[in-house]
Amino acid sequence: MAENKLSDWAVLTAGWIKQNPTFVQVLGMCPVLAVSTSAENALGMGLATLGVLAISNLFISFVRNIIPNEIRIPVYISIIAAFVTMVNLLMHGYTYSLWVSLGIYIPLIVVNCIPLGRAEAFASKHGPWQSFLDGLGMGIGFLGAIMLIGITRELFDAGTIFGYRIWPEAYNVFVVALPPGAFLVIGLYMGLFRYIGKIRSEKKPQGSENK
Repeated sequence: MAENKLSDWAVLTAGWIKQNPTFVQVLGMCPVLAVSTSAENALGMGLATLGVLAISNLFISFVRNIIPNEIRIPVYISIIAAFVTMVNLLMHGYTYSLWVSLGIYIPLIVVNCIPLGRAEAFASKHGPWQSFLDGLGMGIGFLGAIMLIGITRELFDAGTIFGYRIWPEAYNVFVVALPPGAFLVIGLYMGLFRYIGKIRSEKKPQGSENK
């Protein structure tokens, strides 16, 4: 089986750099562009997506063998929607100000390419434990990516990180808070991650990918 060829560590770390969902696979870009104007918003969206990814992958893996192939996509979306609703209600109850800031982008996790993509590409073909690790790893990769973007944009736009001032307002570059600035920041990080991934691939001993 395919899952036996992958170590747990390889599954968990795949989404951090080599297959990072934002900087390498370029998935889920709508919330990344929309809510990464501050580190706090980025952290909230990243954690919400991480939770949905890990739990939905786990649940889909449990039921994958009883889902008819013809209706698997609607079933995956229904499962993801159920967990997104739970996360949405939890954030409404316990982090109301953040819930207001993120707005419609929390419910839109349902149609985010990352949870559905991982359900189809991994959870539907692997066991529950590795499916959970895949969702957790991809969620960590997404969280790290959106946090990098959020911290960078907040720092250059407001001179702060999580509201704490780093440098005077006179040094601010307001364009970073605008959509063109977001594309610029994302593009620079994409180049960096692809460069790091290339270096790691060149340094990896031949045949190590099968270990």
